[in-house]
Amino acid sequence: MKVLVIWRLLTVGGVNAGWRNRSIYFKKHGIDTEFLYTTDHGGLHIMEDIAPVYLTKDDNEIINIIKNNHYDAIIVVDTAAAYKWIRKAKFTGPVIIEARTPEIIKLQPHLKNFKGIKPQVIVVPSNYQKRIVSILTETKPIEVIYNGVDPSFFHILPEKDIDFHSVPVLPADKKIIGWIGRLDKRKNWPMLLDVAKRIKSERKDIEFWVIGGAQSVQREEFRAKWQEENLTDIIKWFPVIPYQQMPHVYAKIRQSGGCTLATTKSESFGNTFIESMACGVPVVASNMMPVTELVPQGQTGMLYRGQNVDDAVAKIYSILDAPELHQKMSNTATEHVQRNFSIEVVAEQYIDLLYEIVYGGQKRGGNP
Repeated sequence: MKVLVIWRLLTVGGVNAGWRNRSIYFKKHGIDTEFLYTTDHGGLHIMEDIAPVYLTKDDNEIINIIKNNHYDAIIVVDTAAAYKWIRKAKFTGPVIIEARTPEIIKLQPHLKNFKGIKPQVIVVPSNYQKRIVSILTETKPIEVIYNGVDPSFFHILPEKDIDFHSVPVLPADKKIIGWIGRLDKRKNWPMLLDVAKRIKSERKDIEFWVIGGAQSVQREEFRAKWQEENLTDIIKWFPVIPYQQMPHVYAKIRQSGGCTLATTKSESFGNTFIESMACGVPVVASNMMPVTELVPQGQTGMLYRGQNVDDAVAKIYSILDAPELHQKMSNTATEHVQRNFSIEVVAEQYIDLLYEIVYGGQKRGGNP
């Protein structure tokens, strides 16, 4: 089987990280995945050597890719223009839609008009996202399939295997709080600065690592505010960290007795949550859906009220100042991810869905 995934944005983020993991697993089970993006936002290295990637905005080129590569199915991720390309290419195979954007106003255009294409199913990464999508379209069915992580890649690294010489370098006397992702309104980096400002006024044993944001739309706004607020001593910014190095970043955070912090206002899933937990790093995030689907309160992390800075700081301290709790959360987090978000679990669900749609329910191992 060969499938094409179409998405506008080649970003360093959860959608592409999730598809990276899926495509590796699919390959082992006889499914070849190819990717078509229209804009690169620094994510090409995530897919490097994983699967063929087409990067173009040219309509004719895109139509020819669809025409000539004999795909068994096409998966469209939040890209309204794709329906026009599929129709013009006269593709007659099944089309699956993935609805990933959590904001209703931004997601609506991608579900409003399928331009004559009849999708077989809409796939969403959380029950929360299923609720959002059901408001915007009557297309059924809507299937929840979580993102997954590869536990052979994201796991607790033994101390002897951690690359302590790579960036970021772990200071000897600091507990690390990792903040990972794009620098934009939805990820709510201003709250991060407020949390850091509050902690700086109270303690000297904590350092923040901001990982990512090299091509984010608000990177210069972040840089200016970060410097203006005199937070460059407590917040270290690493705009580009290769994806392959991320297990070592999480390992250093865990080694320090630290945690990851998310200040996001909305998510459809949240890959960094499961990556962090897979590596034994507790998570501190807002007590909202779908975070509550991923991070059990008090077991694998702590959830604060709304966007409340005081409560977020209190939750951070409750983990960093309790080594036994930190260790317990670390162990519980890895078990939780293995059980619920391991790629073997969630990719199998996607493979079963593909076989049902492409081959009419025929079991794997048959001769379609």
